[in-house]
Amino acid sequence: MATDTLRLSIVQMQVGLDKNQNLDRAALMVGEAAGQGAQMVVLPEIFNSPYIARRFPEYAESYPGATTNLLSELARQHRLILVGGSIPERDDNGALFNTSFVFGPDGTLIGRHRKIHLFDVDIPGKMTFQESVTLSPGNELQIMDRGDLRFAVMICYDVRFPELARQAALQGVHLLLIPAAFSRTTGSLHWDILMRCRAVDNQVFVAAAAPAYNPQASYQTWGHSMVVDPWGKVLAQAGDQEELLLVDLDLSIIDEVRDQIPVLKQRRTDLYQLVSKLGSK
Repeated sequence: MATDTLRLSIVQMQVGLDKNQNLDRAALMVGEAAGQGAQMVVLPEIFNSPYIARRFPEYAESYPGATTNLLSELARQHRLILVGGSIPERDDNGALFNTSFVFGPDGTLIGRHRKIHLFDVDIPGKMTFQESVTLSPGNELQIMDRGDLRFAVMICYDVRFPELARQAALQGVHLLLIPAAFSRTTGSLHWDILMRCRAVDNQVFVAAAAPAYNPQASYQTWGHSMVVDPWGKVLAQAGDQEELLLVDLDLSIIDEVRDQIPVLKQRRTDLYQLVSKLGSK
C-alpha cells in the first residue's frame, strides 16, 4: 500500500479555439506547477481544443502528434508525471476517441485512457450534447504505477458509473484522476457530490481537473477543479476562473481509512460480485 507523499497540481486553464494558444497556455501553467515542486500535474478534459463534438475531427491528432509530443517534452523537462487531460485522438483506422495520455518523468508514455462512456445527454431547455456524433468509446481500464502509488484515469462522464471506479479500486488503485468538463448546468448539480462519492465509496483520493469558465465558448464549463481525500474531505477547490491548485497528498491516509472502515474487505461477495469485461493493462 502507499506509504509516501505526493505533491499534486491541477491546471485549471481557459480553453479557446486556437490550438497553439491552448498548448502554450498549458505549457506555461505546467511550468508554474513544476516551479512549485509538483510531482504530478493534471490537465483538464479536451484542453487543446474547444469542447464541440462536431469540431473534434478538425482538432484530432494521431499519436504521436503535436500535443502528445509537447506533453512528453514537458514531463521530461520538468521531471514529473503529466496527465494530459484529454484530447481528440484519431487512431490508425480513422476512429476518434476522447483520450488521456499520461507521460512519466523521462518523457515516455506510461498510460492511455480512452473515455469509456460517451456524453450523450438531453436536458430540455438547458443543454444537449452528443459525443457519439464523432467519437467512439474506449474499452479498457489502464492501471498505472509510481513507486507504491497505483492510479487510474477516468474522463468526465465516466465518473457517473460507479462500477468503473470500483473496478479500479479492486485492482488496488489509490488515486483516481478525472479530467472533466462538466457544464454549468450539470456542474452546479452534481460536480461536488460525484467526486466526493467516488472517493468515499472506494476509499481513494480523487483529483478532478476542469477547464476554466470561458464566457465566449458555446459550451460553458463549470470549473471548480478539486482534490478529495479518502474520507471525502475536500482538500482544495478552485472557482470557475483560471487557477493552479497544489496539494500535498498524505498517501498513508488510505491505509488508515481502509483499516478503520474496511468496506472493501467487507463486501458480501457471496451475495453480489462485480463482473467486468473491461480490457485492462
